[in-house]
Amino acid sequence: MREQIIALAKKLDADLVGFAPADRFAKDDPIFRIFPETKTVIGLGFRVLRGIYRGVEEGTTYYQYTTMGVENLEETVMPMALLRISNLIEENGCTAVPQRYSPLIMEEEDETNPEVDYTDVFRGVKAEPQLDFLRCAVQCGFGEESKIHSLLTPEFGPFIRVCFILTDMELEASPLFTGKLCDGCNACIEGCPGRAIDENGETNSWRCAVYYNGACGSKNPFMPPEAFSDFDLKTKMEIIKGTAEFDTEEAKRILDNIYFYPPAKHFYRTSICGRACDRACYIHLEEKGLLTRSFIRPFRKKKDWQLSLDQFEKGEKS
Repeated sequence: MREQIIALAKKLDADLVGFAPADRFAKDDPIFRIFPETKTVIGLGFRVLRGIYRGVEEGTTYYQYTTMGVENLEETVMPMALLRISNLIEENGCTAVPQRYSPLIMEEEDETNPEVDYTDVFRGVKAEPQLDFLRCAVQCGFGEESKIHSLLTPEFGPFIRVCFILTDMELEASPLFTGKLCDGCNACIEGCPGRAIDENGETNSWRCAVYYNGACGSKNPFMPPEAFSDFDLKTKMEIIKGTAEFDTEEAKRILDNIYFYPPAKHFYRTSICGRACDRACYIHLEEKGLLTRSFIRPFRKKKDWQLSLDQFEKGEKS
């Protein structure tokens, strides 16, 4: 049965398939709140194509990362795989509880999800348990947790998205990843155009949202010279430079003035930063030879580009 699940997952475009027995999780883990009879957590990993990041890396096209690397994976490819594999499990007499990430539901009261419009997020929803996706991925043997609490895999680095199936079917466990990928180099922290990640690797989700959506003028070719005209010039330039300090309410105000590029079809915001933290991490892992998949050309082929901020100081087109 395990081999049948792997074969079907691969047919449905899963790049990683892992199995974590229930005893790898604490008794109060969300998996048991969702499905108390869980015996195995089946993990499915789907690569975000390296080429999908190329447009942002080159400053040429931005729509592909969000539409192909986020929206289509999360809304089409991954749910189909979850359903098909769950059907296989239930055809063999066991229960399957598919688990995909819910981007609009948060247990935290004052956090946000940078990938979606902050006004769409339901916060403080404690009655809807959600898996710790990072912990599940690690327990399924996919890789390790990075300094900034992202998943790193030896095959794809941080370019990966995951989903899971909880089942009462007992399946042979996958070995845990025992290698070492994150060396604490801080490339991810330094790569963020908005300084959203502190020196300890903790991310301010509101700050991340502001710069994920494109508040940094040196990295956003779509930002008009009159951007943030509702702010005084000093504050405007601090926002555009990525140095502004702001609280949650101020972050909302910035986000309300930041949409210079259309969102995706569902509710996903287009990533103008192009996951700069993940790209910086991937580049470092590639340069260090730590990834098991190699390419004929390095991901970053030249010095990272920057746009002039002069036009924003003047408030007119250069």
